[in-house]
Amino acid sequence: MEIWDLYDENRNCLGRTHIRGEALPEGSFHLVVHVWITDGNGNYLISQRAASRPTFPLKWECVGGSVVAGENSLTGALRETKEEVGVDLDASEGKILFTKVRSVINGKSYNDIMDVWLFRYEGSVDLANATTDEVAQVKWMTVEEIKALDKSGDLVENLRYFFTQVAE
Repeated sequence: MEIWDLYDENRNCLGRTHIRGEALPEGSFHLVVHVWITDGNGNYLISQRAASRPTFPLKWECVGGSVVAGENSLTGALRETKEEVGVDLDASEGKILFTKVRSVINGKSYNDIMDVWLFRYEGSVDLANATTDEVAQVKWMTVEEIKALDKSGDLVENLRYFFTQVAE
């Protein structure tokens, strides 16, 4: 069972928690992170979602997920990266690129506050070090290769901001 802290739309913690999977109370939001990882040479670490994932199975994406109760955005980003792709990032190598409050997108209720992170990482990636089975495979890709994934429909569609707000 995953428990989230609840926030208002201005990111003020409401002092209440929420169980993932239940409907969010009116006017409340939870914190999520998207973590883009670059090697500093124009390549980005992209992961393919496992076939067993309930949403977007086998689509490609960046690391990401919900920040759990008691975490802040940075600790959530570091934890999600370790869980999904088995990489221990250096906190000092990360920066928030932007934050977006999302309510409803294409008829789906998100009610989240999304922090988009960029980290530089030059080490190896071995999914055997991941602590979940959410990811089928990972690859370092150029912006052009990620554009090809998007064009073919294989990139999670709500990540198109990458091309205008993340890519160097």
